[in-house]
Amino acid sequence: MYFTPAPLITLKMSLFVILTLQPLLTLSLATCRTSCGSIAINYPFGIDDGCGAPQFRHMLNCSTDLFFLTPSGGYKVQHIDYEKKTMIVYDPAMSTCSILQPHHDFVMSDIQSVTIPPTPDTVFALLNCSIDSPVLNHYKNLCFNFSGHSCDEFYGACNAFRVFHLLTNSSPPCCFTGYDTVKFMSMNILDCSHYTTVINTDSLMGISPLDWVYGIKLSYSVPETGCERCSQSGGTCGYDTETEGMTCLCSSFSNYTRECAGGSLTAGDHRNSHCPLTFFNVAILLVLSSLLVI
Repeated sequence: MYFTPAPLITLKMSLFVILTLQPLLTLSLATCRTSCGSIAINYPFGIDDGCGAPQFRHMLNCSTDLFFLTPSGGYKVQHIDYEKKTMIVYDPAMSTCSILQPHHDFVMSDIQSVTIPPTPDTVFALLNCSIDSPVLNHYKNLCFNFSGHSCDEFYGACNAFRVFHLLTNSSPPCCFTGYDTVKFMSMNILDCSHYTTVINTDSLMGISPLDWVYGIKLSYSVPETGCERCSQSGGTCGYDTETEGMTCLCSSFSNYTRECAGGSLTAGDHRNSHCPLTFFNVAILLVLSSLLVI
C-alpha cells in the first residue's frame, strides 16, 4: 500500500488554499461599481471604499437607490451632472407644496460643507416662523427677495401650507434664505416650524409654487490628482484606504500610483506597483521552505 508523505499532503493543501483565495482577494481590491440604479457613478464619486476621490469617501450609499449621506440622514440622489459638477438630492422627510412633514434640520459635515455645498440657486424657505425668530429681528438681513415671491403667495398656493393661515387667520412670517443660515442655526434656534428647499430659483420669476422644483442642488469640484491620465490608460481612479493617496486601479492583479502598465510613461516618471500576487508568491515560498526544513 502506498502512503503519501505528510509534508506533501500539507504542501498540496496549502497551495490549494492560497490559489483558491488569490483571485477572490485580488478581485475585491479593484472592483468599483460604475452605477447605482439608473445613475452613473464616475470620478470623483465612488460607492465602494477605495473608489473615487477620498474627499467624498463614505458620502454615497447604494441600496435599491443611491443616497447622499450626511449627519442628519440619507438624501435620495435624483441626478448627477458630471459636466456642470452638480448633484440634486431630495429629502423624503422635507415639507413641500403638497405635503407637510414634521420639522427637522439639514446638517452637513464640515468637509461636506466645503467640498459639496448647496448651490447659490438653492433657496431654503423657513416657514411659520415666530415673530421672535432671529431672522426676523437681529439677522433679518439673512432673508432676501426670492424672484418676487412672497409668504402670502406661498401659503395661499400650497395646500400643505394653507393650514398655517387657517390657524392664525393671517399669514405667519416666513424667510427665504441660503444654506449658510441653516448651517449655523438649527430650526429650534431659527424658531420656524418647517422648511422646504427649492432649486433653479433664478428661473422661477412669475412661476407658481405649485410648479417649483423641490430639492437641494449641490455643487462639487474635481480634485486634480492625475485621474485623467489613469483613465486614459484604462484604469479606474481610486485611493489607498489607509493613506488615502491616489491609486490607479488597473485590474484584479495590480494597482499603480499613476497609470496602468499599458499606458505610456514619459521620461522621469516613477510608478509604484501594489500587486497582491506578490504576497501570494511569498506565501508559497514560505510554505515550501518550511517543508524543506521538515
